[in-house]
Amino acid sequence: MEMWLLVGLIVLLMVLRQPVLVLLGCAALFVYSVFSDGRPEYAAYDVWFAVNQEVLLAIPLFVLAGAIMSKGTIAERIIDLMREFTRPIPGGLALAAVLSCAGFAAISGSAAVTLLAVGGIMYKALTEGGYTKGFTIGALCSGGVLGIIIPPSIPLILYGYITQVSIAQLFLAGIGPALVLVTIFAGYGFITNLKRREGGWRISGFVRAIRRSIFAVPIPVIILGGIYGGVFTVTEAAAVAVVVAVLVEVLLHRDLSLGDLKEVTEDSAKLLGSLYPVLAFAFSLNVFLTAEGVPQQLVASLDQMIDGKVEFMLAANLLLLLVGMVIDVGSATLVLAPLLQPLAEAQGVDPVHFGIVMIVNLGIGYLTPPLGLNLIVAMAAFKESFWTVTRAVLPFIALMMAGLMVIAFVPQIALYFVSGG
Repeated sequence: MEMWLLVGLIVLLMVLRQPVLVLLGCAALFVYSVFSDGRPEYAAYDVWFAVNQEVLLAIPLFVLAGAIMSKGTIAERIIDLMREFTRPIPGGLALAAVLSCAGFAAISGSAAVTLLAVGGIMYKALTEGGYTKGFTIGALCSGGVLGIIIPPSIPLILYGYITQVSIAQLFLAGIGPALVLVTIFAGYGFITNLKRREGGWRISGFVRAIRRSIFAVPIPVIILGGIYGGVFTVTEAAAVAVVVAVLVEVLLHRDLSLGDLKEVTEDSAKLLGSLYPVLAFAFSLNVFLTAEGVPQQLVASLDQMIDGKVEFMLAANLLLLLVGMVIDVGSATLVLAPLLQPLAEAQGVDPVHFGIVMIVNLGIGYLTPPLGLNLIVAMAAFKESFWTVTRAVLPFIALMMAGLMVIAFVPQIALYFVSGG
């Protein structure tokens, strides 16, 4: 009876279109009141335990570092370098857009920040260069999704935290799938824009672009190289990213003032203020469910219904695609990862590989209506209607679906760098 009351409560809150925070908070208070000897205060203990974790410091620090670099000119300098590099290639400007998204993703960890930073410059350049509005919007929206796949990805940090899977290994595992998606996007841009060229290489322009980006390009090498070289942890790497971002943008490039830093810090704090309560309640529920043996019971029940790894991966991908259409990546990861990851392991799926599949899959949700984050960001940034943006991303949703199937059923793509080649 109590379980049906909980299900009814969740359904009612969803019908009333309540945010995920309200849904998780009410669910946590309900289960602690009903199933924990009537002691809802236990929820507060687990919430405190959830946020009192050193690894969580990496999230606000990476968000702040990405915001600083987005506010400054690091994105612009990376784009200039990519444009000069791809000039002779048919559809070279489209390729430069994709590579710029990948390059900035390696220092931002966020899809929306990547889309805004690169799209703010490349949208005008692409449309003035003769590329259709549909292709331009679709390429930038899908390129922005690379921000949550290429390390340092914030959703990968969340997945590693909630499932206790190595975040450093997840970062390594994101490299191969990101290369697959970059190749698919670049190939599509090349094929559909064969007649568009910017001209040959310009030595003077290339040298100028290298000089302008000389402090920007090494940033991901410093961050990721430090992690995998054992110089610092993921949390320490996030702190280093903030220090480097400030040094480069304020002291070296001199594109940001101390007033700009104050504004960026306040905006980042507002963003994190909506994330951490969701994270705390999700982890609180996870602690309770684990203590009650719910994941183990779920594994035992579904293990009899699902026959093999392939059937599980198909079912999990379908579920994640549907969830990604209505729930943001962070919330979906916090809610579903603790339940699906034990199922994946029971079917013989590597937990690191499944984490990548989950994030890539939910990343497609950034492009799908009605609540795709990149659709909403693109509407505001490019001043286009919802239907214009939605039509523009449809071909890229199909491309990402194809890439997802390759990544899901060829685990070596994700595990190659983890295993050392």
